[in-house]
Amino acid sequence: MKTIIRILSALAISLFLLHTSCREEESEFIIATPGESLVANSAIANLLQSTSMNDGSDDNIIDGSSCFNIELPVTVNVNGLEIIVDSKQDFDLIEDIFDEFEEDDDFLVIEFPITITLSDFTQVPINNFDEFEDFVDDCNEDRHHNDDIECVDIKYPIAASIFNSKNELINTVTISNDKELYTFIEDLNEDLIVNISFPITVILSDSTELQVSDLEELEVIINNAKDDCDEDDAHDFDDNDCERCTTGQLSDILLGCSDWTVDKLERNDVDLDDQYAGYRFNFMTDGILSVDSNDDSYSGTWEISGAGNSINVKIDVSGLADFNETWNLHEIEQEDDDENEVELRLGEDRLSFESECN
Repeated sequence: MKTIIRILSALAISLFLLHTSCREEESEFIIATPGESLVANSAIANLLQSTSMNDGSDDNIIDGSSCFNIELPVTVNVNGLEIIVDSKQDFDLIEDIFDEFEEDDDFLVIEFPITITLSDFTQVPINNFDEFEDFVDDCNEDRHHNDDIECVDIKYPIAASIFNSKNELINTVTISNDKELYTFIEDLNEDLIVNISFPITVILSDSTELQVSDLEELEVIINNAKDDCDEDDAHDFDDNDCERCTTGQLSDILLGCSDWTVDKLERNDVDLDDQYAGYRFNFMTDGILSVDSNDDSYSGTWEISGAGNSINVKIDVSGLADFNETWNLHEIEQEDDDENEVELRLGEDRLSFESECN
């Protein structure tokens, strides 16, 4: 009997040592991953949380605030027209209404109740204008302290393993969007050892994709890129000023698409676009501009110069004096449905070309 007890005791000790050894090896494996362990309140954790914050600037034309979004759909009255906004494309519709006339007083009225989403993804019901104005005022008072980073995006999904040193539990998670990443980092504490599964991919503001090998590299990339773009946090809606446009970008789109039509032509407060319905403009690489209608053909030249907000487009077509000016590029729009628009301005005069091409 003593022999059996000794054998059982030795077996129990062996199993305990084996379990302890496995746990130590498991812990060492989780801990010993330089550059991959995400620690609460570290520099890279704070950068990732700022990168994953909810960006409230895309609907500034409605709420005038970059600290939160209004949840869609929302009903608004724009210059007397009722619009149900159920997608971001409707923001452009509102801006088009505002831009239609230069001298009128534009107004937008929100129909309450609404729900807003804050930068930490908290949702708050708003029942009336007074409650809404309180949030807008608080945001605008703090407008120079917007912590979100919009010039870098994480390409999801990303995976992470979590070891809790307090209860020795191990878990793996898959993070699929900004809200999940923000909440994940918000819940980090000193008892957790988190290893990101690298490589991961980040997307810069110019759509460049970079593959990242560890947290140290990720920290460098975010720090270098976080101020590389216009985060569009201005509280005025009319801020599509082509600050980041280039002559190459404009040239590529004009040459890459054919049969441009006149979407808008306004000269000296007179709308002329109907007069040029059916006219097709084709921009050539040698600076030649050809224009065809059902009845006539015209030939002229086009030339691009300048940079940023001061890109100029000189048009000179014999027989089409309404177009012949050195226009300033105001905006380039490229929609998902392959509809492209180039908007030119000269004082209060307007000229917009549009084309549908891939």
